[in-house]
Amino acid sequence: MEELLLAWFAEHGRKLPWRGTRDPYAILVSEIMLQQTQVTRVVPRVLESLEGLPPVELLAVASPADAIRAWQGLGYNRRAVALHRAARLVAEHGWPDDLTELPGVGPYTAAAIGNFAFSRPLLPVDVNVARVLSRTGGRFGPRAAQALFDLGATICLARIPRCGGCPLADACPSVSCRYEPERKQGPFEGSFRQRRARVLRLVAAEPRAVELDPEALESLVADGLVVVDHGRATLPS
Repeated sequence: MEELLLAWFAEHGRKLPWRGTRDPYAILVSEIMLQQTQVTRVVPRVLESLEGLPPVELLAVASPADAIRAWQGLGYNRRAVALHRAARLVAEHGWPDDLTELPGVGPYTAAAIGNFAFSRPLLPVDVNVARVLSRTGGRFGPRAAQALFDLGATICLARIPRCGGCPLADACPSVSCRYEPERKQGPFEGSFRQRRARVLRLVAAEPRAVELDPEALESLVADGLVVVDHGRATLPS
């Protein structure tokens, strides 16, 4: 199965900007950006980041406020704080052998950085990869990681797979199956997430009174995205 998949990937693989580097810092940035965010939203920001990416040492000496402001528009802003903390650890101590020691880096992201930056024999398993593995029952090695990502994202879709275009269809026990829709997150419009994003956007522009939206503000403070001092809300310095 793996050779069929790799042949398909060579012809149909997505041209994504982070696939052209083995710099662990650039891969860390792109992987954290991709957490819980669609690829189409991330690509322009990754291109921007990779073109003017400051060395990890410069991000490390930047303030958390600068990291949060640079992150605006990608959502899940705690990732900006985690990336900033990870950069500080790398600048001070280098890349750890156990990459999950870095803030914001779980087993999947650690495997992705390990594979793509350090050539470790690890297969990163995200939702798309897990779906392909489960449906095909195939065994794939680390070199098939990017191909598995693309097959899961473009062909082996969650509800209605496009089996007619799948290079593994002839050997797949799940061919032509249909699946129940996965539970989706509620709409952003009118949500608490939207309220948090609005408050953070306002505080990023200038310090604000704590009466702005007390519930959303409390949540942002708990996540380390905002600090309150003398009745004013500001970004962490």
